[in-house]
Amino acid sequence: MNTVVSSAADAADYVAAQQVAAGALPAAGTPWLDASRDKAKAILADVGLPTTRLEDWKYTNTRSITRSRFDPVLRSENWSDTAVIEQLKVPELNSHRLVFADGIFVSELSSDADLPRGVRVMSMAQLLQSEPEYLKSALGSALPESPHGFTAMNSSFISDGAFVEIGAEVMLDKPIELLFVSACSGKDRVGLPRNLVLCRSGSSATVVERYLSATKSRSLTNVVTEVVLDGSARLNHYRVVDESADSFHVGGLFAQQDQSSRLDACSVVVGGGLVRNDVLVNLNAPGAAVDLTGLYLGRGRSHVDNHTHVVHHTPEGTSREHYKGILDDRSRAVFHGRITVGSGAQQTDSEQSNQNLLLSRDAEVDTKPQLEIYADDVKCAHGVTVGQLDENAVFYLRARGVGEDEARKMLTLAFAADVLAKIELPALKGYLERCVSDLLLSVSHTS
Repeated sequence: MNTVVSSAADAADYVAAQQVAAGALPAAGTPWLDASRDKAKAILADVGLPTTRLEDWKYTNTRSITRSRFDPVLRSENWSDTAVIEQLKVPELNSHRLVFADGIFVSELSSDADLPRGVRVMSMAQLLQSEPEYLKSALGSALPESPHGFTAMNSSFISDGAFVEIGAEVMLDKPIELLFVSACSGKDRVGLPRNLVLCRSGSSATVVERYLSATKSRSLTNVVTEVVLDGSARLNHYRVVDESADSFHVGGLFAQQDQSSRLDACSVVVGGGLVRNDVLVNLNAPGAAVDLTGLYLGRGRSHVDNHTHVVHHTPEGTSREHYKGILDDRSRAVFHGRITVGSGAQQTDSEQSNQNLLLSRDAEVDTKPQLEIYADDVKCAHGVTVGQLDENAVFYLRARGVGEDEARKMLTLAFAADVLAKIELPALKGYLERCVSDLLLSVSHTS
């Protein structure tokens, strides 16, 4: 990557801001962390922020972000609106909850007490200040050398976010909820949360990341979540983006998996002006398995871009990937799913699919499933569909007394059902089903 396909000029303000803030960032003066931040800053200065001339950003124009200057939020601004948090809660979701305002931990709004022995859930800033050496080998281990300028920006400012560690053989029944709220009103701010989830050997846990807006003001969320699964560990990871129509969201999930570990990751995009999700999963030992599912809802002029990459490095790995989109109005979606099977990854079993339902003639999707196979004893398949509701099915329901609007709603909900069925938390599943229903209250029907 170079300035031919990205804009270093667009990154200059963020490079300058990092230089000013560097000495005040958590654990500044820690040699390995200073070096890591400096390296990321140098990459950001070199590659800049991505443009449509970069292949992986060909269909996602970032000018709506780069033409403005978003000030990094690096310290608490004393936001603690209990009423807003109550409003944003998922009813009946009983969780260990950490709340972040513009990426900064808010202790008084969090409920992380009563954690069982062997489980640590805390602010990244707190851990950096108290035990920086504990993070030396883990922080950055699942993230490649900044796949684009936004991840480099996040890495250069590492300051706060969530740290989650599940000890060996610990089975955590109660989910951990990480609630990220874009809270600044009337200001162009960028939140830069950095999350790290470590699941030790034989452990099991559920982590829910939710990204929401407290106001309708413009905001940018630039988040990186790293996941490291040791042998036989299992993690259910749910990620929900439900931000305002004037918000921008660039997020990444980067995972490393050891032998016989399993990651079930479900991404649901309900709201946001421009949303870009990157997922990279490395299956590094025999028997590792990953199941990626996604549902993205588009309305108005929203833009949702999902880029996923699963890499099989060793034999007997399993991957499943199933993303679905429901697009209305003049919304646009992008899906680029890539599966790489290395030469040493014999007996890999991999499937990938992307299905899209267009509720308006003006909605668009660009989709590209991709397989790269360098082994000969594998079972791999992929497929893609783009279409509208089956009018025969609509007619069938109407002939049995169901109104047209209700028939279309029923069929659209059925389209989304298999993705939402992956969510093992009934309260969260019900909340997302209601979000899909809300989208359908004013859909544009094609004839």
